[in-house]
Amino acid sequence: MDASERVEVIRQRLQDQLCPESLVVEDESHLHVGHAGARDGRGHFRVFIVSPAFNGKNRIARHRMVYSAMGDLMQTDIHALSIDATASDEL
Repeated sequence: MDASERVEVIRQRLQDQLCPESLVVEDESHLHVGHAGARDGRGHFRVFIVSPAFNGKNRIARHRMVYSAMGDLMQTDIHALSIDATASDEL
């Protein structure tokens, strides 16, 4: 799977499981060329997500929800995932 396909799969899983009001997925793999973690071919991604699913949840719970949505991608396609998760009731 190439980087653009990975971004789309990440986006789709988050859409399906967390029904975000706002979602941006960025591939930051190019910033990590030469990094030990980049050698395995998995990517570095940043997610900005606003969802009502996060209402009443703390930061750790939100991150767990995002990681849960990623499932097996964390083992096969994602080396690093930076998460900015905001509850919709915080806006």
